[in-house]
Amino acid sequence: MIQVAYPWVFATLVIPFIIYFISSGKSVSQENENALKVPFYNRLYAAFGGLSFNQDNQKKSYLKYLIILIWILLVTAASGIQWLGKPISIPQTGRDLLLAIDLSGSMQSEDMEINGQRLNRADIVKTVADQFIMQRSGDRIGLILFGSRAYLQTPLTFDRNTVKQMLDDATIGIAGPQTAIGDSIGLAIKATLNNPSQSKALVLLTDGGNNSGVLDPIKAAELAKEAHLKIYTIGIGASQMAVPGLFGSRIINPSSDLDTETLKKIADITGGKYFRAEDGNELAQIYSIINQLEPNKSDELTIRPITELYQWPLSIALILSFILVALNIWRTRDAS
Repeated sequence: MIQVAYPWVFATLVIPFIIYFISSGKSVSQENENALKVPFYNRLYAAFGGLSFNQDNQKKSYLKYLIILIWILLVTAASGIQWLGKPISIPQTGRDLLLAIDLSGSMQSEDMEINGQRLNRADIVKTVADQFIMQRSGDRIGLILFGSRAYLQTPLTFDRNTVKQMLDDATIGIAGPQTAIGDSIGLAIKATLNNPSQSKALVLLTDGGNNSGVLDPIKAAELAKEAHLKIYTIGIGASQMAVPGLFGSRIINPSSDLDTETLKKIADITGGKYFRAEDGNELAQIYSIINQLEPNKSDELTIRPITELYQWPLSIALILSFILVALNIWRTRDAS
């Protein structure tokens, strides 16, 4: 569908005709008098071989119509002619959802399975979180990676593919070997502080306890509550794991560093919820529960993509202008 952004521009189409009717009523003496007042008039007149719109010469008539066509094309280009595409529906929720992923050194532990396959914690988190991200159509998603420090890897955006790609490209230890839970919460508060959204949530995933950073996790949770930021905490890691020893295998707890009590307090203070995942399938169920707690169904926003078309009439006008000049030169040489 074609639409015009500035339809009032078409009012200028009548300008050449107004000039024509005004100039056609002038006598030759008046034209000569104007030529004295505007010296370049004679040169312009001579450049087009004495072209006059009120002459009936057939050789000059087509030049007249060509000039009129060029003028129409220029006005059309200036009117902001556009192509209005088909409507596209975009679901909107107005929700801001941040993912804070622990990538400290302990995330390389291979104590978890997903669909019968044993992987390290980070790979399992990526596999499950990727599916969660792609399900959040209509939400603005942001990604925080933390270890010894916390970094905003992806600001809040509707571009879920970019968030997913940035998570997939992240490596263990990229933010340091330790765990700064408090700083990651503080960074999430900062990322959503000036946002008027009435629904803001942080999904914080870790396999350890806070042992780095400058902000205490409980204090950070209190600040998050004041900022209306709800926090869902997820503790991951198997509770039992068999490891080889001198006298056979022995059972250890690979999640002994997980600070469950602090994670529960963070969730309680902010109105969120604490979850525990010992394998990939449990983690997938947790993300499914969060999807239900923070539903993304909403009214759809309909947009229509706009493609500018001004370059086409402008290009044609330019080509016709060159043709006009070439024809005028040819006509002048032919007359001489």
